[in-house]
Amino acid sequence: MATRSTPPAAQSAPNYIVPFIIVTALFGIFGFLTNLNSNLMPHLKRLFDLAYGPAMLVSTAWFFAYLVFSVPSAKLIEAVGYKRTMVISLFIMVVGALLFIPAANLISFPLFLSAIFVLATGVCALQTSANPYVSILGPESSAPARLTLAQAFNSLGAAVAPLVVAHFILTDPSKVADKASIAHTVQGPYIAIAGALLLLGFAVMLMNLPAITLTRAFRPGAEGDPLLARSIWSYSHTVLGMLGIFFYVGVEIALASIAISYFLTQGVGISILGPFGTLVDSLLGPLSNTAIAGLLASLYFLLIMAGRFLGSALMASIKAEKLLAGLGFLGAVFLLVSMFSHGSLAIWTLVLCGLANSIMYPTIFALGIAELGPMTSKGSGVITIGNVGGAVVPLLFGALADKVGIQYAFLLPIVCYLFVAYYGLSGYKPTRAVKA
Repeated sequence: MATRSTPPAAQSAPNYIVPFIIVTALFGIFGFLTNLNSNLMPHLKRLFDLAYGPAMLVSTAWFFAYLVFSVPSAKLIEAVGYKRTMVISLFIMVVGALLFIPAANLISFPLFLSAIFVLATGVCALQTSANPYVSILGPESSAPARLTLAQAFNSLGAAVAPLVVAHFILTDPSKVADKASIAHTVQGPYIAIAGALLLLGFAVMLMNLPAITLTRAFRPGAEGDPLLARSIWSYSHTVLGMLGIFFYVGVEIALASIAISYFLTQGVGISILGPFGTLVDSLLGPLSNTAIAGLLASLYFLLIMAGRFLGSALMASIKAEKLLAGLGFLGAVFLLVSMFSHGSLAIWTLVLCGLANSIMYPTIFALGIAELGPMTSKGSGVITIGNVGGAVVPLLFGALADKVGIQYAFLLPIVCYLFVAYYGLSGYKPTRAVKA
Protein backbone atom coordinates (compact mmCIF):
# COMPACT_ATOMS: atom_id res chain seq x y z
CA MET A 1 0.00 0.00 0.00
CA ALA A 2 2.93 2.32 0.72
CA THR A 3 3.77 2.46 -2.95
CA ARG A 4 0.54 4.37 -3.61
CA SER A 5 1.41 7.30 -1.33
CA THR A 6 3.10 9.13 -4.22
CA PRO A 7 1.04 8.96 -7.43
CA PRO A 8 3.07 7.64 -10.37
CA ALA A 9 1.56 10.24 -12.69
CA ALA A 10 2.86 13.06 -10.49
CA GLN A 11 6.40 11.66 -10.59
CA SER A 12 6.37 11.15 -14.35
CA ALA A 13 4.66 14.42 -15.33
CA PRO A 14 7.86 16.57 -15.41
CA ASN A 15 9.39 14.12 -17.91
CA TYR A 16 6.46 14.13 -20.35
CA ILE A 17 7.71 16.90 -22.66
CA VAL A 18 10.83 15.03 -23.84
CA PRO A 19 9.01 11.71 -24.46
CA PHE A 20 6.29 13.62 -26.30
CA ILE A 21 8.88 15.19 -28.64
CA ILE A 22 10.56 11.82 -29.25
CA VAL A 23 7.34 9.99 -30.04
CA THR A 24 6.10 12.90 -32.16
CA ALA A 25 9.21 12.44 -34.33
CA LEU A 26 8.12 8.82 -34.87
CA PHE A 27 4.78 10.12 -36.12
CA GLY A 28 6.65 11.98 -38.85
CA ILE A 29 8.44 8.76 -39.82
CA PHE A 30 5.35 6.61 -40.31
CA GLY A 31 3.51 9.50 -41.99
CA PHE A 32 6.32 9.76 -44.53
CA LEU A 33 6.45 6.01 -45.18
CA THR A 34 2.68 5.58 -45.45
CA ASN A 35 2.34 8.33 -48.03
CA LEU A 36 5.52 7.30 -49.83
CA ASN A 37 3.81 3.98 -50.43
CA SER A 38 0.58 5.65 -51.62
CA ASN A 39 2.49 7.79 -54.11
CA LEU A 40 4.41 4.75 -55.31
CA MET A 41 1.21 3.57 -56.99
CA PRO A 42 1.62 5.51 -60.29
CA HIS A 43 5.23 4.27 -60.54
CA LEU A 44 4.26 0.61 -60.21
CA LYS A 45 1.17 1.17 -62.37
CA ARG A 46 3.43 2.27 -65.20
CA LEU A 47 6.14 -0.32 -64.52
CA PHE A 48 3.70 -3.27 -64.69
CA ASP A 49 1.16 -1.67 -67.08
CA LEU A 50 -1.75 -1.92 -64.62
CA ALA A 51 -5.27 -0.50 -64.59
CA TYR A 52 -6.35 1.58 -61.57
CA GLY A 53 -7.99 -1.38 -59.80
CA PRO A 54 -4.96 -3.72 -59.77
CA ALA A 55 -2.63 -0.78 -59.11
CA MET A 56 -4.52 -0.09 -55.87
CA LEU A 57 -3.15 -3.43 -54.59
CA VAL A 58 -0.17 -1.29 -53.56
CA SER A 59 -2.41 0.32 -50.91
CA THR A 60 -4.13 -2.98 -50.16
CA ALA A 61 -0.83 -4.73 -49.37
CA TRP A 62 0.11 -1.89 -47.03
CA PHE A 63 -3.10 -1.68 -45.06
CA PHE A 64 -3.85 -5.40 -45.02
CA ALA A 65 -1.00 -5.57 -42.51
CA TYR A 66 -3.18 -3.60 -40.10
CA LEU A 67 -5.90 -6.23 -40.28
CA VAL A 68 -3.41 -9.01 -39.55
CA PHE A 69 -1.15 -7.36 -36.95
CA SER A 70 -3.15 -4.72 -35.04
CA VAL A 71 -4.36 -7.08 -32.29
CA PRO A 72 -1.00 -8.94 -32.06
CA SER A 73 0.67 -5.52 -31.74
CA ALA A 74 -1.58 -4.71 -28.77
CA LYS A 75 -0.62 -8.04 -27.18
CA LEU A 76 3.05 -7.24 -27.81
CA ILE A 77 2.59 -3.94 -25.94
CA GLU A 78 1.08 -5.83 -22.99
CA ALA A 79 4.02 -8.26 -23.03
CA VAL A 80 7.01 -5.93 -23.46
CA GLY A 81 5.68 -2.36 -23.03
CA TYR A 82 5.35 0.62 -25.34
CA LYS A 83 9.03 1.51 -25.77
CA ARG A 84 10.23 -1.99 -26.69
CA THR A 85 7.32 -2.35 -29.12
CA MET A 86 8.44 0.87 -30.84
CA VAL A 87 12.01 -0.45 -31.14
CA ILE A 88 10.90 -3.85 -32.50
CA SER A 89 8.62 -2.13 -35.02
CA LEU A 90 11.47 0.05 -36.32
CA PHE A 91 13.68 -3.02 -36.91
CA ILE A 92 10.83 -4.77 -38.77
CA MET A 93 10.55 -1.68 -40.96
CA VAL A 94 14.26 -1.96 -41.81
CA VAL A 95 13.67 -5.48 -43.15
CA GLY A 96 10.71 -4.28 -45.22
CA ALA A 97 12.67 -1.38 -46.75
CA LEU A 98 15.57 -3.69 -47.71
CA LEU A 99 13.16 -6.09 -49.48
CA PHE A 100 12.64 -3.40 -52.14
CA ILE A 101 16.14 -4.17 -53.42
CA PRO A 102 15.41 -7.75 -54.65
CA ALA A 103 11.93 -6.64 -55.76
CA ALA A 104 13.52 -4.07 -58.08
CA ASN A 105 16.26 -6.44 -59.27
CA LEU A 106 13.74 -9.15 -60.18
CA ILE A 107 11.11 -6.64 -61.40
CA SER A 108 8.49 -8.66 -59.51
CA PHE A 109 5.12 -7.13 -58.59
CA PRO A 110 4.38 -9.86 -55.97
CA LEU A 111 7.76 -9.19 -54.35
CA PHE A 112 7.08 -5.45 -54.32
CA LEU A 113 3.78 -6.18 -52.57
CA SER A 114 5.58 -8.44 -50.08
CA ALA A 115 8.11 -5.70 -49.29
CA ILE A 116 5.26 -3.23 -48.80
CA PHE A 117 3.46 -5.67 -46.47
CA VAL A 118 6.53 -6.25 -44.26
CA LEU A 119 7.29 -2.53 -44.04
CA ALA A 120 3.65 -1.86 -43.16
CA THR A 121 3.77 -4.53 -40.43
CA GLY A 122 6.41 -2.48 -38.64
CA VAL A 123 4.46 0.75 -39.15
CA CYS A 124 1.32 -0.95 -37.77
CA ALA A 125 3.12 -1.93 -34.56
CA LEU A 126 4.63 1.55 -34.31
CA GLN A 127 1.24 3.23 -34.66
CA THR A 128 -0.46 0.84 -32.24
CA SER A 129 2.10 1.80 -29.59
CA ALA A 130 2.70 5.48 -30.41
CA ASN A 131 -0.94 6.64 -30.62
CA PRO A 132 -2.06 5.54 -27.13
CA TYR A 133 1.35 6.45 -25.68
CA VAL A 134 0.87 10.09 -26.71
CA SER A 135 -2.68 10.00 -25.32
CA ILE A 136 -1.36 8.71 -21.99
CA LEU A 137 1.28 11.45 -21.62
CA GLY A 138 -1.03 13.86 -19.81
CA PRO A 139 -4.66 14.21 -18.69
CA GLU A 140 -7.36 12.38 -20.65
CA SER A 141 -9.34 15.59 -21.20
CA SER A 142 -6.58 17.01 -23.42
CA ALA A 143 -5.76 13.71 -25.19
CA PRO A 144 -7.51 14.64 -28.50
CA ALA A 145 -5.60 17.96 -28.70
CA ARG A 146 -2.29 16.29 -27.77
CA LEU A 147 -2.72 13.50 -30.31
CA THR A 148 -3.83 16.01 -32.96
CA LEU A 149 -0.65 18.02 -32.38
CA ALA A 150 1.52 14.89 -32.72
CA GLN A 151 -0.37 13.87 -35.86
CA ALA A 152 0.46 17.27 -37.38
CA PHE A 153 4.05 16.06 -37.65
CA ASN A 154 2.74 12.84 -39.21
CA SER A 155 1.31 15.09 -41.93
CA LEU A 156 4.62 16.92 -42.29
CA GLY A 157 6.31 13.61 -43.05
CA ALA A 158 3.47 12.72 -45.42
CA ALA A 159 3.86 16.05 -47.25
CA VAL A 160 7.52 15.32 -48.00
CA ALA A 161 6.74 11.92 -49.55
CA PRO A 162 5.21 13.08 -52.88
CA LEU A 163 8.23 15.33 -53.45
CA VAL A 164 10.58 12.38 -52.91
CA VAL A 165 8.52 10.22 -55.27
CA ALA A 166 8.26 12.94 -57.95
CA HIS A 167 11.98 13.79 -57.91
CA PHE A 168 13.68 10.47 -57.13
CA ILE A 169 11.32 7.67 -58.18
CA LEU A 170 8.88 8.79 -60.90
CA THR A 171 10.67 8.91 -64.24
CA ASP A 172 10.14 10.85 -67.45
CA PRO A 173 8.75 8.36 -70.02
CA SER A 174 10.69 10.11 -72.79
CA LYS A 175 14.01 9.54 -71.01
CA VAL A 176 13.64 6.06 -69.47
CA ALA A 177 12.10 3.29 -71.51
CA ASP A 178 13.26 -0.09 -70.18
CA LYS A 179 11.61 -1.66 -67.15
CA ALA A 180 14.85 -2.42 -65.34
CA SER A 181 15.79 1.28 -65.23
CA ILE A 182 12.31 2.24 -64.03
CA ALA A 183 12.32 -0.44 -61.30
CA HIS A 184 15.79 0.46 -60.03
CA THR A 185 14.80 4.06 -59.23
CA VAL A 186 13.26 2.82 -55.94
CA GLN A 187 16.47 1.23 -54.66
CA GLY A 188 18.40 4.34 -53.62
CA PRO A 189 15.56 5.93 -51.59
CA TYR A 190 14.69 2.68 -49.81
CA ILE A 191 18.31 1.89 -48.95
CA ALA A 192 18.54 5.35 -47.39
CA ILE A 193 15.27 4.73 -45.53
CA ALA A 194 16.52 1.39 -44.17
CA GLY A 195 19.71 3.01 -42.88
CA ALA A 196 17.80 5.85 -41.20
CA LEU A 197 15.34 3.45 -39.56
CA LEU A 198 18.15 1.26 -38.24
CA LEU A 199 19.84 4.25 -36.60
CA LEU A 200 16.51 5.46 -35.22
CA GLY A 201 15.76 2.03 -33.74
CA PHE A 202 19.03 2.03 -31.80
CA ALA A 203 18.48 5.66 -30.75
CA VAL A 204 15.02 4.92 -29.31
CA MET A 205 16.43 1.83 -27.58
CA LEU A 206 18.92 4.01 -25.70
CA MET A 207 16.45 6.79 -24.87
CA ASN A 208 14.89 7.16 -21.43
CA LEU A 209 11.12 6.98 -21.98
CA PRO A 210 8.61 6.61 -19.11
CA ALA A 211 7.82 2.90 -18.74
CA ILE A 212 4.04 3.11 -19.02
CA THR A 213 2.65 -0.39 -19.51
CA LEU A 214 -1.00 0.07 -18.54
CA THR A 215 -3.02 3.30 -18.64
CA ARG A 216 -4.14 3.27 -15.03
CA ALA A 217 -3.79 7.04 -14.87
CA PHE A 218 -7.06 7.37 -16.79
CA ARG A 219 -9.05 5.03 -14.57
CA PRO A 220 -7.39 2.76 -12.01
CA GLY A 221 -8.34 -0.88 -12.35
CA ALA A 222 -7.71 -3.52 -9.71
CA GLU A 223 -7.93 -7.28 -10.00
CA GLY A 224 -11.58 -8.33 -10.10
CA ASP A 225 -12.70 -4.93 -11.44
CA PRO A 226 -15.82 -5.56 -13.61
CA LEU A 227 -14.33 -3.20 -16.19
CA LEU A 228 -11.58 -5.74 -16.89
CA ALA A 229 -14.12 -8.57 -17.28
CA ARG A 230 -15.81 -6.89 -20.24
CA SER A 231 -14.87 -7.70 -23.80
CA ILE A 232 -13.29 -4.76 -25.56
CA TRP A 233 -15.78 -5.39 -28.37
CA SER A 234 -18.64 -4.45 -26.02
CA TYR A 235 -17.57 -0.78 -26.06
CA SER A 236 -19.64 0.70 -28.87
CA HIS A 237 -17.66 3.94 -29.08
CA THR A 238 -14.46 1.90 -29.57
CA VAL A 239 -15.94 -0.35 -32.26
CA LEU A 240 -17.52 2.62 -34.06
CA GLY A 241 -14.17 4.40 -33.69
CA MET A 242 -12.58 1.48 -35.53
CA LEU A 243 -15.12 1.94 -38.33
CA GLY A 244 -14.48 5.69 -38.32
CA ILE A 245 -10.75 5.04 -38.76
CA PHE A 246 -11.59 2.49 -41.49
CA PHE A 247 -13.52 5.06 -43.52
CA TYR A 248 -11.18 7.98 -42.81
CA VAL A 249 -7.97 6.13 -43.72
CA GLY A 250 -9.74 4.76 -46.79
CA VAL A 251 -10.56 8.30 -47.92
CA GLU A 252 -7.12 9.73 -47.22
CA ILE A 253 -5.25 6.94 -49.01
CA ALA A 254 -7.69 6.70 -51.94
CA LEU A 255 -7.40 10.43 -52.63
CA ALA A 256 -3.62 10.46 -52.11
CA SER A 257 -3.16 7.43 -54.40
CA ILE A 258 -5.23 8.94 -57.18
CA ALA A 259 -4.14 12.58 -56.73
CA ILE A 260 -1.21 12.79 -59.16
CA SER A 261 -3.07 10.87 -61.89
CA TYR A 262 -6.24 12.93 -61.31
CA PHE A 263 -4.39 16.25 -61.46
CA LEU A 264 -2.75 15.22 -64.74
CA THR A 265 -6.12 14.28 -66.29
CA GLN A 266 -7.47 17.71 -65.27
CA GLY A 267 -4.74 19.48 -67.24
CA VAL A 268 -2.44 20.54 -64.42
CA GLY A 269 0.25 23.06 -65.33
CA ILE A 270 2.28 25.89 -63.81
CA SER A 271 -0.72 28.23 -64.25
CA ILE A 272 -2.62 26.22 -61.61
CA LEU A 273 -0.37 27.87 -58.98
CA GLY A 274 -1.56 31.34 -60.00
CA PRO A 275 0.70 34.19 -58.81
CA PHE A 276 2.89 31.65 -56.95
CA GLY A 277 3.73 29.92 -60.23
CA THR A 278 6.34 32.52 -61.14
CA LEU A 279 7.94 32.23 -57.70
CA VAL A 280 8.05 28.42 -57.91
CA ASP A 281 9.47 28.63 -61.43
CA SER A 282 12.23 30.99 -60.32
CA LEU A 283 13.13 28.90 -57.26
CA LEU A 284 12.92 25.39 -58.74
CA GLY A 285 13.30 26.06 -62.45
CA PRO A 286 10.93 24.78 -65.13
CA LEU A 287 8.83 21.92 -63.74
CA SER A 288 7.19 19.09 -65.63
CA ASN A 289 3.44 18.61 -65.22
CA THR A 290 4.21 15.47 -63.18
CA ALA A 291 6.39 17.48 -60.79
CA ILE A 292 3.65 20.12 -60.43
CA ALA A 293 1.11 17.38 -59.71
CA GLY A 294 3.48 16.01 -57.05
CA LEU A 295 3.78 19.50 -55.57
CA LEU A 296 -0.02 19.76 -55.30
CA ALA A 297 -0.17 16.29 -53.72
CA SER A 298 2.32 17.56 -51.12
CA LEU A 299 0.12 20.61 -50.54
CA TYR A 300 -2.78 18.24 -49.78
CA PHE A 301 -0.75 16.86 -46.85
CA LEU A 302 0.56 20.27 -45.82
CA LEU A 303 -3.07 21.34 -45.42
CA ILE A 304 -3.65 18.29 -43.22
CA MET A 305 -0.68 19.38 -41.11
CA ALA A 306 -1.82 23.02 -40.91
CA GLY A 307 -5.34 21.89 -40.02
CA ARG A 308 -3.97 19.73 -37.19
CA PHE A 309 -2.01 22.61 -35.67
CA LEU A 310 -5.08 24.83 -35.99
CA GLY A 311 -7.41 22.10 -34.75
CA SER A 312 -5.24 21.43 -31.71
CA ALA A 313 -5.63 25.11 -30.75
CA LEU A 314 -9.35 25.26 -31.58
CA MET A 315 -10.09 22.29 -29.32
CA ALA A 316 -9.46 24.58 -26.36
CA SER A 317 -12.80 26.24 -27.15
CA ILE A 318 -14.62 23.82 -29.49
CA LYS A 319 -15.43 20.26 -28.52
CA ALA A 320 -13.37 17.78 -30.53
CA GLU A 321 -16.41 15.76 -31.60
CA LYS A 322 -18.20 18.85 -32.98
CA LEU A 323 -15.13 19.84 -34.98
CA LEU A 324 -14.93 16.28 -36.30
CA ALA A 325 -18.56 16.30 -37.47
CA GLY A 326 -18.20 19.67 -39.18
CA LEU A 327 -15.10 18.62 -41.11
CA GLY A 328 -16.78 15.35 -42.15
CA PHE A 329 -19.53 17.33 -43.86
CA LEU A 330 -16.97 19.77 -45.33
CA GLY A 331 -15.02 16.92 -46.95
CA ALA A 332 -18.20 15.60 -48.56
CA VAL A 333 -18.96 19.07 -49.96
CA PHE A 334 -15.44 19.47 -51.41
CA LEU A 335 -15.67 16.13 -53.22
CA LEU A 336 -19.15 16.91 -54.56
CA VAL A 337 -17.78 20.11 -56.11
CA SER A 338 -14.76 18.26 -57.54
CA MET A 339 -17.06 15.59 -58.95
CA PHE A 340 -19.09 18.07 -61.01
CA SER A 341 -16.32 20.46 -62.08
CA HIS A 342 -13.22 20.43 -64.26
CA GLY A 343 -9.74 21.97 -64.42
CA SER A 344 -8.55 24.23 -61.61
CA LEU A 345 -11.74 23.99 -59.53
CA ALA A 346 -11.73 20.17 -59.64
CA ILE A 347 -8.04 20.11 -58.66
CA TRP A 348 -8.20 22.65 -55.83
CA THR A 349 -11.30 21.20 -54.19
CA LEU A 350 -9.56 17.83 -53.98
CA VAL A 351 -6.44 19.51 -52.53
CA LEU A 352 -8.66 21.25 -49.95
CA CYS A 353 -9.89 17.86 -48.77
CA GLY A 354 -6.58 17.83 -46.90
CA LEU A 355 -7.96 20.56 -44.64
CA ALA A 356 -11.13 18.54 -44.05
CA ASN A 357 -9.07 15.44 -43.26
CA SER A 358 -6.80 17.22 -40.81
CA ILE A 359 -8.05 16.28 -37.33
CA MET A 360 -10.02 13.16 -38.25
CA TYR A 361 -7.55 10.38 -37.43
CA PRO A 362 -6.25 11.65 -34.07
CA THR A 363 -9.69 12.80 -32.93
CA ILE A 364 -11.43 9.54 -33.78
CA PHE A 365 -8.59 7.60 -32.13
CA ALA A 366 -8.64 9.66 -28.92
CA LEU A 367 -12.45 9.53 -28.66
CA GLY A 368 -12.41 5.78 -29.35
CA ILE A 369 -10.08 4.96 -26.44
CA ALA A 370 -11.74 7.39 -24.00
CA GLU A 371 -12.66 5.92 -20.59
CA LEU A 372 -11.08 2.52 -21.31
CA GLY A 373 -8.57 2.84 -18.47
CA PRO A 374 -6.38 -0.29 -18.17
CA MET A 375 -7.97 -1.66 -21.34
CA THR A 376 -6.56 1.19 -23.45
CA SER A 377 -3.91 -0.99 -25.14
CA LYS A 378 -6.65 -3.44 -26.18
CA GLY A 379 -8.80 -0.57 -27.43
CA SER A 380 -5.84 0.78 -29.36
CA GLY A 381 -5.39 -2.60 -31.05
CA VAL A 382 -9.07 -2.73 -32.03
CA ILE A 383 -9.12 0.82 -33.39
CA THR A 384 -5.87 0.29 -35.30
CA ILE A 385 -7.59 -2.57 -37.18
CA GLY A 386 -9.58 0.22 -38.83
CA ASN A 387 -6.46 1.18 -40.78
CA VAL A 388 -7.32 -1.74 -43.07
CA GLY A 389 -9.72 0.74 -44.66
CA GLY A 390 -6.62 1.93 -46.50
CA ALA A 391 -6.56 -1.50 -48.17
CA VAL A 392 -10.27 -1.92 -48.89
CA VAL A 393 -11.55 1.56 -49.82
CA PRO A 394 -8.79 2.44 -52.36
CA LEU A 395 -9.21 -0.98 -54.01
CA LEU A 396 -12.97 -0.44 -54.36
CA PHE A 397 -12.39 3.16 -55.41
CA GLY A 398 -9.92 2.09 -58.10
CA ALA A 399 -12.28 -0.58 -59.44
CA LEU A 400 -15.10 1.97 -59.50
CA ALA A 401 -12.86 4.51 -61.25
CA ASP A 402 -12.10 1.94 -63.96
CA LYS A 403 -15.86 1.45 -64.48
CA VAL A 404 -17.28 4.98 -64.26
CA GLY A 405 -14.27 7.33 -64.14
CA ILE A 406 -12.44 8.94 -61.24
CA GLN A 407 -14.92 11.76 -60.64
CA TYR A 408 -18.06 9.62 -60.35
CA ALA A 409 -16.08 7.22 -58.16
CA PHE A 410 -15.91 10.07 -55.61
CA LEU A 411 -19.31 8.86 -54.40
CA LEU A 412 -17.50 6.22 -52.34
CA PRO A 413 -15.27 8.61 -50.35
CA ILE A 414 -18.26 10.93 -49.88
CA VAL A 415 -20.06 8.10 -48.06
CA CYS A 416 -16.93 7.62 -45.93
CA TYR A 417 -16.91 11.31 -44.97
CA LEU A 418 -20.57 11.11 -43.94
CA PHE A 419 -19.83 8.22 -41.56
CA VAL A 420 -17.05 10.27 -39.94
CA ALA A 421 -19.55 13.12 -39.49
CA TYR A 422 -21.96 10.66 -37.83
CA TYR A 423 -19.24 9.51 -35.41
CA GLY A 424 -18.64 13.11 -34.38
CA LEU A 425 -22.36 13.71 -33.89
CA SER A 426 -23.28 10.57 -31.96
CA GLY A 427 -21.08 7.50 -32.37
CA TYR A 428 -18.27 8.77 -30.14
CA LYS A 429 -20.32 8.63 -26.91
CA PRO A 430 -18.73 6.14 -24.48
CA THR A 431 -20.70 3.16 -23.17
CA ARG A 432 -20.64 3.83 -19.46
CA ALA A 433 -22.66 0.91 -18.16
CA VAL A 434 -20.29 -1.73 -16.73
CA LYS A 435 -21.35 -5.31 -17.06
CA ALA A 436 -19.84 -7.91 -14.83
